[in-house]
Amino acid sequence: MIVSTLGRGAPAPDFDLPGVDSRRYSLASFAGKPILVVMFSCNHCPYVKDFETRMVAIQGDYASKGVQLVAINSNDEKAYPEDSFPEMVKRSKEKGFNFPYLRDESQKVVGAYGGVCTPHVFAFDNKRALRYRGRIDDSRDPSKVTSHDLRNALDDLLAGKPVRVADTKPFGCSIKWYSMKPA
Repeated sequence: MIVSTLGRGAPAPDFDLPGVDSRRYSLASFAGKPILVVMFSCNHCPYVKDFETRMVAIQGDYASKGVQLVAINSNDEKAYPEDSFPEMVKRSKEKGFNFPYLRDESQKVVGAYGGVCTPHVFAFDNKRALRYRGRIDDSRDPSKVTSHDLRNALDDLLAGKPVRVADTKPFGCSIKWYSMKPA
């Protein structure tokens, strides 16, 4: 499927998705958070697995500053059973996710954002305008990271500055699109 990635400055597309904590979430659920980071993620991707600890650390380090991360799994669960909702619930508990983990079964949300891989991040300011899109950082191996891209963007946003590097190339596993719409 061909998608167009959300342009910088664009408003965050709304969503209404179930979370692994049995709650439903929309943009309004995070109205009190000055910065919202939407991350397209999943369970099976080895790239995501390499970044999960960093995702939890970023939420832990920035929560008190008003930053909220949200992970959304849009993958085809028929072709990738490890990405099913019950498996998401298990993974979230096993990895100690400190952010909502949501299921986009219809794939409408990933299409609206233009997510191309897992992980793919989109950071929005307090008006929910897109200010950063791309990768979490520049290496699967935490010991080889030379550019903390998402952290740098969050620091700039929290300081009220324009994001120095507002676009980076995300890398990971491609979004697993349904060959047909889910029933």
